[in-house]
Amino acid sequence: MGLQGTGFLLQCYLMLAAAMFFHLGEQEEKCIIEEIPEDTLVTGFFLLEPWDMNALSKLPQLGLTVTVKDSNSEIVLSKRYGKFGKFTFTAHTSGQHLLCFKTNSTSFSVFARERLKLHLDVQMGEFTVGHNTDRTKDSMEALENSLRHLTEQMIHITRQQEFQREKEEVFRQISENTNSKVLWWATVQTSILLVVGFWQMKRLKDFFIEKKLV
Repeated sequence: MGLQGTGFLLQCYLMLAAAMFFHLGEQEEKCIIEEIPEDTLVTGFFLLEPWDMNALSKLPQLGLTVTVKDSNSEIVLSKRYGKFGKFTFTAHTSGQHLLCFKTNSTSFSVFARERLKLHLDVQMGEFTVGHNTDRTKDSMEALENSLRHLTEQMIHITRQQEFQREKEEVFRQISENTNSKVLWWATVQTSILLVVGFWQMKRLKDFFIEKKLV
């Protein structure tokens, strides 16, 4: 592994220190659900390793397949990666997105008893400031990058608020439709009861007249 790969692996370890992790078995696919607003950039960092680090030498071809589907079940991302790396995609529709992960190692079946541990960190609306800033000594450029970062974060927050408002509007429409249907059904029931009541009274009156009781 070169110096660049070692540096990226170290970066993954730092980012995944407080992230989630779960186990993967042979031919096993696990998925997570994320609520993502429209036009939001999503970045995921992952690290795949055996539960027993002594088995790492037995599994030299560790790899991961990442598949992302939007709320319409359309595939947004489907790509194979190595044992560590980063994936990115942009949500084109608002709603629940399905992020699925599956091992693609060709030698994993030989060591089926080995359980793999997948470290995962998914960040939404993440915009990095540090990389370009660390490489420049120009304070004005650093300030410009910081302002751009703040602006992008504000846009992300605004999109989140719009997304929540859209969900509230959908819920309000569903509630209004439900209430109107309940009111309509109550009106129909009342009308039926009144018609039946008048009909019974008329039948009873006709009966009394026919029997000359009135």
